[in-house]
Amino acid sequence: MPISLRHIEVFRAVMTTGSVTEAAALLRTSQPTVSRDLARFESQVHMNLFDRVRGRLLPTAPAILLFEEVKRSYLGLERVISLASSIRQFEKGQLSIICLPTFSQTLLPVVCRQFLERFPAVSLSITPQESPLLEEWLTSQRHDLGLTETAATPQATGRSLLFAEDMVCVLPEGHSLLAKARLTPKDFSGESFINLSVFDTYRRQLDNVFEDNGVDRRIAIETASAASVCAMVRQGLGLAVVNPLTAMEEAGRGLHLRRFSESIPFVVSLVRPEHRASSVLVDEFEAILRNHSLTLSKDLKRALKPKAQRA
Repeated sequence: MPISLRHIEVFRAVMTTGSVTEAAALLRTSQPTVSRDLARFESQVHMNLFDRVRGRLLPTAPAILLFEEVKRSYLGLERVISLASSIRQFEKGQLSIICLPTFSQTLLPVVCRQFLERFPAVSLSITPQESPLLEEWLTSQRHDLGLTETAATPQATGRSLLFAEDMVCVLPEGHSLLAKARLTPKDFSGESFINLSVFDTYRRQLDNVFEDNGVDRRIAIETASAASVCAMVRQGLGLAVVNPLTAMEEAGRGLHLRRFSESIPFVVSLVRPEHRASSVLVDEFEAILRNHSLTLSKDLKRALKPKAQRA
């Protein structure tokens, strides 16, 4: 009969307790069963593992050496059990994410759906927050993940690139400029323009681009969010240049995208606090987030292709 895990288990119990009686109690079996299994194990390994002295079992030198290897094997088993426990906790865990409000409307909904389809017992907390409070909360380790537009890395965190594409033009249905695949600053000359708030960093970059090209736009409306800008454009109130995530989210239903000849980079960074305990949960969410970001970049390139070139 080959050596089985049961024989190893009996040997370990006897070595641990020092007697057949106590080993039987530990294994919840009978003393004769333990004695029989132990004798079979000694026969199979062709070694005398115990000396019987006054009703006690004293391990021999070979038994002590063998027991060291058995203990190492059980440490591996304990790691398996520990991992199983971590997986159970992971499946019922929580994940806290802080981000700029626009990301809670564009990047995250699809990612959250894909994540919860795989791990339905996980609870997600999404906190929209503007800078610099967003970065302060990440530094204080209050969230598992953060999504920012800042080029600086908050203290006590690690930052990596997630998404990088140029700002795009958005136009309403039926506008004459839709005949062009790419718009230049001069195309906006004299046009009504829906602008971002004066406090927005992209607003300042846009104003500089048009000023450098000597283009005079008619600022019809100023509003604080890119989603609001797109809603105004959809109503035919003017043209705009916005971030590609919001533009793609709002595209269709009377809103169209076009390339802008001037490069105004729109960069999204993923931030992970360094002193907050990481987990498989966080890693899985990040993996789905990165995969979706790659998909969005491909979708954007496809959306900006002239119709004749689209596959």
